Amino acid sequence: MSLVHYLVLASILFAVGAVTVLTRRNAILAFMGVELMLNSCNLALVTFSRVHGGLEGQVMAFYVMVVAAAEVVVGLAIIVSLYRSRRTVSVDEPSLLKN
Repeated sequence: MSLVHYLVLASILFAVGAVTVLTRRNAILAFMGVELMLNSCNLALVTFSRVHGGLEGQVMAFYVMVVAAAEVVVGLAIIVSLYRSRRTVSVDEPSLLKN
């Protein structure tokens, strides 16, 4: 596969993730959309790194994975806590954050 193929795949994955975040009301599905967008960025970073022969893109992809792992831990803890207290994971209830 060439550079263009990888970049087109990364663009498609990013678009699917963005549409998921913008259209879904379920917090877990929106969370999965964010993860998909981060992984598409990783794919683009590794692709550019491979084309240019350096390690900078791979190192940046590693940092993105570390941040995504931390995001998953904190985000899922918040979602589980909200579900336990309100029995819903809808993102349409912003008044929950006032208390």
